[in-house]
Amino acid sequence: MASKLSSSALFKKASGLIPGGVNSPVRSFKPYPFFTEYAKGSKLHDVDGNKYVDYCMAYGAIIFGHSHPPVLEAVKKQLESGTVYGTPTEAEVDLAQLITDHVPCADMVRLANTGAEATMHAIRLARGFTGKPKLLKFEGCYHGAHDSVLVKAGSGATTFGVPNSLGIPENTAKNTVVLPYNDIETLKQTAEDLGDDLAAIIVEPAIGNMGVILPSEAFLTELKRTAEKCRALLIFDEVITGFRLALGGAEEYYGVRPDIVTLGKVLGGGFPISAVVGKKKVMESFSPIGGVYEAGTFSGNPISVSAAIATLSELEKQRSRLYNNLEGSTSKLVKNLRELFTDKNLQVQINQVASMFTIFFTNTYVTDSKKALTSDKTKFNSFHQSLLRKGVFFPPSQFETCFVSSAHTEEDLEHTVEAVASALNEL
Repeated sequence: MASKLSSSALFKKASGLIPGGVNSPVRSFKPYPFFTEYAKGSKLHDVDGNKYVDYCMAYGAIIFGHSHPPVLEAVKKQLESGTVYGTPTEAEVDLAQLITDHVPCADMVRLANTGAEATMHAIRLARGFTGKPKLLKFEGCYHGAHDSVLVKAGSGATTFGVPNSLGIPENTAKNTVVLPYNDIETLKQTAEDLGDDLAAIIVEPAIGNMGVILPSEAFLTELKRTAEKCRALLIFDEVITGFRLALGGAEEYYGVRPDIVTLGKVLGGGFPISAVVGKKKVMESFSPIGGVYEAGTFSGNPISVSAAIATLSELEKQRSRLYNNLEGSTSKLVKNLRELFTDKNLQVQINQVASMFTIFFTNTYVTDSKKALTSDKTKFNSFHQSLLRKGVFFPPSQFETCFVSSAHTEEDLEHTVEAVASALNEL
């Protein structure tokens, strides 16, 4: 049923009831975000009657398109049997089996609800398993809004983190060391400086939270080597890349096996679920058999589990063609977009991995967060607004990622190229 209020009116009302009018800051953009009424396939439909080809895809959670029938059918069937029990279910075991069948490092699985929960639990697990305090992370990688990782670099190339948000004690942030992404020499020196205090290295193997930034050829291998040398654990945050780059995620795509992986987004097929997976000797440190406490009333809830099973089952069935098709469609789109920018003599960088891409409005090749920050945000914002008027929705920040789904048609891609060409005339 259509809303009787416009997006403008809804935002005005929401602003008096919800801080900033949104329940996640990434949804906010000026003058106000559109409010979605429903979504189907590759399209979002807003309360104002507009339709958009969607490249946000719930920030990467949707790989088959919105309202994918097998997922909806699985959820409807489960709804008839209940929503949440507070007891184990056979479906949780089935899902854990599906995950361990395909994620290379996964001997065991612990389910949670959000990506932030998964990374928080994974870090505590690593500290509990190693008995050491320090965490190493990288500029531009986002691992959720919790205290250990919501930090920024201080002064100097090698530095302990400082709080990136009010409400985080400095002493908490000081246990997190922040380094430049792709900087192997600084990584080596920092590992030597930390000595035996390093519990874990956490990284987005391919960054999706600063826009797409790719690892250098040797970077992930060096992370693995460094973790082993320091007797620390390597955590791949694959909340975005898990089941997106390949059925086995980034560790399959790049051929580097971490100790722990965090999963989310694609896993749930549009429903809230995440997972911490890893080697048995590490995972058995979780309670109730180990001393690392982790719990959640809705963890493994049957609605999200049913959606996840349906999603992974579809990925499994379509694996032989799905990932090649997604990467092929994305590469074709990116190639056409690059040609448009070249023809207009506009200097941009378009980074792509598999079905993920970002247009950076800079003439600097983007290999880390400092280079990403050279982008012209004002130009991007104008570009974003222009695309909206032409029925194409990119995530509303220069530092986010666009995602292609299997629901995007050739017609969608052609419309997108035409919309971008028109938008460039307005820049």
